[in-house]
Amino acid sequence: MLLQVELNFYDTASSSTASLISCSDRRCVSDECSSETNQCAYTFHYGDNSGTTGYYVSDLIYFDTVLGTSLTANSSSPIVFGSFSNISTLSSHGISPKVFSHCLKGDGNGGGILVLGEILNPSIVYSPLVPSKVHYTLYLQSIAVNGKILPVDPGVFVSSNDRGTIVDSGTTLVYLASEAYEPFISAITAIVSPSARPIISGKGPCYLVSSSIEDIFPPVCLNFAGDASMDLRPADYLAHMGFLEGAAMWCVIFEENDLGLTILGDLVLKDKIIIYDLARQRIGWAEYDCSSPVNVSITSGKDEFMNAGQYVSSSSSSVPFNLPLARTNVLLLLFWELMIGSYLCSLTSMLLVVFLDI
Repeated sequence: MLLQVELNFYDTASSSTASLISCSDRRCVSDECSSETNQCAYTFHYGDNSGTTGYYVSDLIYFDTVLGTSLTANSSSPIVFGSFSNISTLSSHGISPKVFSHCLKGDGNGGGILVLGEILNPSIVYSPLVPSKVHYTLYLQSIAVNGKILPVDPGVFVSSNDRGTIVDSGTTLVYLASEAYEPFISAITAIVSPSARPIISGKGPCYLVSSSIEDIFPPVCLNFAGDASMDLRPADYLAHMGFLEGAAMWCVIFEENDLGLTILGDLVLKDKIIIYDLARQRIGWAEYDCSSPVNVSITSGKDEFMNAGQYVSSSSSSVPFNLPLARTNVLLLLFWELMIGSYLCSLTSMLLVVFLDI
């Protein structure tokens, strides 16, 4: 169900600083250039078989520069919109470190924080990225339900051309490889059967429940390389789909993927700090209330922090930051509505993006 929020779309024609990237431009690395239009085009496919296509556009992004407690809007940076890595682009210009983080709110209103930099939290655990992959791919080693490892061949999770486990904030749902999906559903059903009645539904495996799901359904744990585990609560893999016969109907919202790929979408990324540390080739995460402020640091070894969760507006006459530890310029950018839609939910908000000026 989508939230009824009007979106403001980016319009190239309305920007005095925007320009299409031509095929001869050194920034064009596409092999899809059209000789008729001389426009640098791209096509990109995601792990869930969806995709995007379009043309590369260059434009300026404007920032509010914060120094101590003063606020001035006098900074900008060129950026290319398309399927280029904007993180790498900004990093190459010395504007942001080669790491970004997000924290997606899991409540009904959606939203969250996107940080071009590293969110600091003592509970964060890290797992190495599989090198030379198009997607952010991790080494998933096993899945545990209620503390018991599922009987799944470890080879199911081995990263190859058509297998592996990717972290994709552009995908809403979670997809498990078929060899892992069936044992996963069977384990949950066996545990909850005394207290919840399994039913056949077009929405997937569902259960009729008369009490709290936290009291009935088991915890799930995804175990990754580096002794890093991601704990999932029942609310992370179940959705309330209404009522039937006087009982609440809860359905498993993990999908089966016959292609052998496991995709971790927003349903398990929400209510967590997620860090994409491209410099160190690793991804980190920790449980977190994403409506709370976050501490951010650059990765240069300096003690430069700021509380980025209470920024209100660049037009405000006062800046309610808590900056007792800030010792550097901080560039702030408001990104407008981010819509991640599905039949279950959408995450729509104004996202706060924090750049730490190296």
